[in-house]
Amino acid sequence: MTDVTITPLPAQPLHAFEIWSNPEAVARRFKAAIGFALPGTGRSDGTDALRMIRMEPTVWLVEGDVSALPDVLADDGAATSIGGGIVRVSLSGPGWRTLLMEGGVFDAENPAFAAGCSAATIIEHVNVRLHVVSEDCCDAYVPLSFSTALLAFWNEAAETLCL
Repeated sequence: MTDVTITPLPAQPLHAFEIWSNPEAVARRFKAAIGFALPGTGRSDGTDALRMIRMEPTVWLVEGDVSALPDVLADDGAATSIGGGIVRVSLSGPGWRTLLMEGGVFDAENPAFAAGCSAATIIEHVNVRLHVVSEDCCDAYVPLSFSTALLAFWNEAAETLCL
């Protein structure tokens, strides 16, 4: 049995922060207003109040207080609520990397995929966003419409995989 705990997390506000134009200007406004730079490719950054997780070249997942983001974006993008369509799942314990390798196409076992890293990948034909929280924990962001099937797949895999 793989030593991993699969825990669907309670719903919380989740937004997509997307830049359409003037990315350098948005980045400057963001740093001035929020106090840290927009995270680079495959990275996350934040505070207790706001976490930014880079998922695409011009898109970040945002957890926390988004009240300042419309002014930061101005007419150069949007912060869109997507929390109702996403299930957040915590994969914790030493076996989370092994579990993600089952049915996946991303090398989750690479030690460079460490705390503060993020990735967009496919697992069992489902688009999944990953955010490494710590050495023993990775959060997965799964589309609601596929979450029941993917959670069942992960629970079955966790029972049968060996470390």
